[in-house]
This record gives sequence, C-alpha cells and structure tokens, in this order.
Amino acid sequence: MSNHLPIYKSTYELLRVTAEITRSMPKDYKSSLGTQIKTECVGLVTWIYRANAAQDKRQLIGALLERLQVVQLLLQLSADLRLISIPQHARTIALTDAIGRQAGGWRKAHRAPVV
Repeated sequence: MSNHLPIYKSTYELLRVTAEITRSMPKDYKSSLGTQIKTECVGLVTWIYRANAAQDKRQLIGALLERLQVVQLLLQLSADLRLISIPQHARTIALTDAIGRQAGGWRKAHRAPVV
C-alpha cells in the first residue's frame, strides 16, 4: 500500500503543513495562491499512488518531481510575499527536499536495466 511508503508520509505531512499555513493567509491570497498550493500538494499524493501502482514508474515519478518543483515555486513566492513565516517556509523546504530525495531514489531504483 502506498500510504506506508516513506515518500507518502512526507508528502502527506507537506499537505498537512500547507493546509495549516494557507489558513492564515490574507483572504485575497488564500483563495488564489493558497488554494493552488493545496491543490498541487493533493496532486503530489495522487502521483505517488499512481506511480506505486504502475508497472513503469519512471514517467510517473518524473511527473511527480515536476509537480514538486511547482509546489516549491509557489511556497517560495509565498515566502517572498511574506505570506508565510521563515520557520514555516523552512519546514516546507525540509519536506520538499525529503520528497525530492525519496522520489529521486525511487526513480533510480526503477531505471530500465542495461542490456
């Protein structure tokens, strides 16, 4: 089951943290940037489920890493606009880095064998 994977646990924690931090965003940003951040984080969880169930995981893990970059960009923008605090941003950086490392290792483990 994918919810036992370490990458799933890290991604779920990122979703939980982003749900908390976007709650305190100003109304005009909460409904745009905040919603986009949460939507992208839910998408990350979805990509993990898809990759875990797939025979060829490489493309799906690649898509997961691409979506992770979008989340990182949105969180950086939130920090630059001072919508989230430095400690909150540091927490999200730690989580996105962990997810990226785990996804990279997962992709490396599922490379096509050299014949």
